[in-house]
Order: sequence, then C-alpha cells, then structure tokens
Amino acid sequence: MQLGLIGLGKMGGNMRERIRRAGHTVVGYDRNRELSDAGSLSELVEKLQAPRTVWVMVPAGAPTQSVIDELAQLLEPGDTVVDGGNSRWTDDERHAAELGAKGIGFVDAGVSGGVWGLENGYALMVGGVAEDIAKVQPIFDALKPEGPYGHVHAGKVGAGHFSKMVHNGIEYAMMQAYAEGWELLEKVDSVSDVREVFRSWQEGTVIRSWLLDLAVNALDEDEHLDQLKGFAQDSGEGRWTVEAAIDHAVPLPTITASLFARFASRQDDSPQMKMIAALRNQFGGHAVEARTAVGNHAD
Repeated sequence: MQLGLIGLGKMGGNMRERIRRAGHTVVGYDRNRELSDAGSLSELVEKLQAPRTVWVMVPAGAPTQSVIDELAQLLEPGDTVVDGGNSRWTDDERHAAELGAKGIGFVDAGVSGGVWGLENGYALMVGGVAEDIAKVQPIFDALKPEGPYGHVHAGKVGAGHFSKMVHNGIEYAMMQAYAEGWELLEKVDSVSDVREVFRSWQEGTVIRSWLLDLAVNALDEDEHLDQLKGFAQDSGEGRWTVEAAIDHAVPLPTITASLFARFASRQDDSPQMKMIAALRNQFGGHAVEARTAVGNHAD
C-alpha cells in the first residue's frame, strides 16, 4: 500500500520506518527538507496513486488545520485523510465535514507509543466510518503491536482522539501517584535506597507497569533526579479531559488533581514534578528542564 505521511518528527519519523519495514511505500513530507521524500504537499500528492491515503502527523490546532485546508484543495473524491496527531475531538468533526463536502474521507487516530513505538508498536484508537477505516487498515496493522490487542475502532469521527485524550488523562493520574510515592520515600530516613524499592515493585506487585519500568530507567540515569528541575508541562489533553468531564457531569477527582499538580510545579521546584518530567522524557522524549543544563530532546 502507498501512504503519504506529513510530519516526520520523533513519532512521525519512526512511524514511517515501521510502516516501510512492513513492506508498504511511504512518501513523507516535513518542513525539514533533509527528512522529506517530497518537496511540498502538492508533490507528495502527485507521487501517490489514486485513491490516495494521507496521514497527518503535525501539532494540533492551527498547524493541523493549515495542512487539512491545503489537502482539501489537492486531493480528489475517494481519497482519505487520517489525522494521527493529538487533535481535539471537536476539530475532527469539523475536518470530517470540510473534507466530506469534497468527497474525501476522514479518520481520526489517537496514537500512543512515543519514542518506543518503532520497535514495540503503537496503540491505535481510531474514529470514523467503517468504509474509510478499511482503506487504512493495512497501515494500522503495520503500526500496531504484534498480537490481538493495540488497535480499536472506537466509534464515529472524533472517537479516536476522545479515547486517546482519556488515555492521557489516566496517564496523568498514574504518573502523579508514582511521583507522590517516590517523594515520600525520599523524605523518610528509614528508607535508604528508594531506587531499589521502585525496582522491587517491577515483579509480583499490583502496581507494576510500563510507567514503573520507565521510572526505574530514569532513576538509573539520575538516582535522586538531582539534575532535573521540578517542572512539568501539560500537553493540553489533560485539560480537555477535565473540560469534557465538566460538560458531561462525570466526576474525575484524581485526574483533575494530577492536572492541577502540574500547574503547581510552575510556582515551586516540586520534587514530585521531577519524577513526572523524568517519566515524560522516558516515554515520549519530551523536554526536561535541568538545573544546570538543558534537557535532552525537544517537543
């Protein structure tokens, strides 16, 4: 299958490689010409045989809207656009209507896997009509982890990104719990090796998880996280999750508290936020703020 892929950053670049390893043809475009297979969006479209499938992997909001607007002028009826970024689900509904008016299909895909997805695969939550999803299914199969799990048709347009938003809200709460436990362990005199306590939880306990494994990785690199500043960004999806909860009168005290804890990190050098920042860097390559040097990777 042929795929046009727009946005070749940390995730997009690895996704292109994983799809190619599965035997598909990927024509990639990025503002960084050194990464691109095409010099422009119009050239990317020209290199694809109809009916085309184009996957958009750029930041949410104005950047995604700009790409969608341009594709609407370049693509033809029967083509399909996939938004695999972290767009808000309400934007999906608008994009589907705009493209649908021109006979172009639209699928929203929540993608989880971060910098580890190339080897481990990406969990995919997709929304849209079955006909459009079927056109993209070979690509979903290439990206997902091996085995029966890791891919779901979550519902109609917007359902993929809504599901990924809730996923990220849960992620906020889980990271906050690990961070609070880590800070408490660090505070008491009786516990002499907090890193090894975390490591001991990796087998046989009910709180073992990939996030716990990543916390141990971070502590192996910096045992007391002394090199990090206690500051953690929020991606926006935590806020959207809380807003959706308000709209639907669903109580989310744990997720809401974890979001507010990140806001608190912007006022003080929070020990808990060192762990949150370390975990975000481990799974997503997100930037960290160092005490003496700039953290590795950029968003």
